[in-house]
Amino acid sequence: MDSTLASPHGDQAGRLAHFPVALFSTVMGMAGLTLAWLKAHHLGGMPLGVGELLRWAASALYVFLLFMYAAKLLRHPGEVAAERRHPVRLNFFPAISIGLLLLATAWLPAAPVLAGWMWTAGAALHLAFTLWAMSGWIHHTHYEIKHANPAWFIPVVGNILVPVAGVHVAPVDISWFFFSIGLVFWLVLMTIVMYRLFFHEPLPARLTPTLFILIAPPAVGFLSYLALTGTVDGFARVLYFTALFLTLLLASNALRFFRLPFFISAWAYSFPLAAMTLATFEMGARNPAPFYTVLAWVLLTALSAVLALLVLNTLRAAWQGRICVPE
Repeated sequence: MDSTLASPHGDQAGRLAHFPVALFSTVMGMAGLTLAWLKAHHLGGMPLGVGELLRWAASALYVFLLFMYAAKLLRHPGEVAAERRHPVRLNFFPAISIGLLLLATAWLPAAPVLAGWMWTAGAALHLAFTLWAMSGWIHHTHYEIKHANPAWFIPVVGNILVPVAGVHVAPVDISWFFFSIGLVFWLVLMTIVMYRLFFHEPLPARLTPTLFILIAPPAVGFLSYLALTGTVDGFARVLYFTALFLTLLLASNALRFFRLPFFISAWAYSFPLAAMTLATFEMGARNPAPFYTVLAWVLLTALSAVLALLVLNTLRAAWQGRICVPE
């Protein structure tokens, strides 16, 4: 009999060894929902308590996952090294720094000093992840075009997120530095990923939800550009409407996503929808046309429903022992 199955302690140790770094995407989703509800309070008069409760829940989730992954690093360093070498999983390591940046943004109104320290740590860590990821891509010996997928956006394009809170806690040129990295390499990676999607085999079912990540760069780019310039000009509209088109494109394929079994990668639905919701609230606040305000509330409703389903399915999968197992 396998020793991992023979005793509860062995089973727990085995599960810790397979604790996936991709679980940090749950923090991105929860923090995105938090920011959306805080924005709904600020612009739409929704109760502040909802956003505050979600902010604490997202923060607690981040601390829990950080503790678990640190335990994995200490007890199973070989498994962590294997994830760092994996052509898909390595792209989820920057979700650790992105989660911290999102929480810094969420805490900024209530605890600006704490948020400033969180942002500084998150920005520095994300820059390190970006340099590491890009160095690996440039000097690789094992990547093929079939490995390209929208999760590749996470390490580099995550830089676009930095200015959202960065303009309030650091010199503006630092935010422009990160924004420039994310924007330029978004275009590069978008070309590679679309080439792979158009001319090679479809994404496997486990990675299909990552198509929603396509929405995030232009939606977050719109929010960051707005934070940097304070105006919705022509370039801001290009970013927003690109994100809106991609949202419509994926919504028109909704049945394909509904038919998929649940994977942790399904959390890729959450943060991009949150970013699109936030971008639409901002458009509604600066445009007298009611279309954007109505669309923002529709998106917030859809986002909340999606997050509720993701939490329910994740808890069910954990209860059934389908998480933290070998793939």
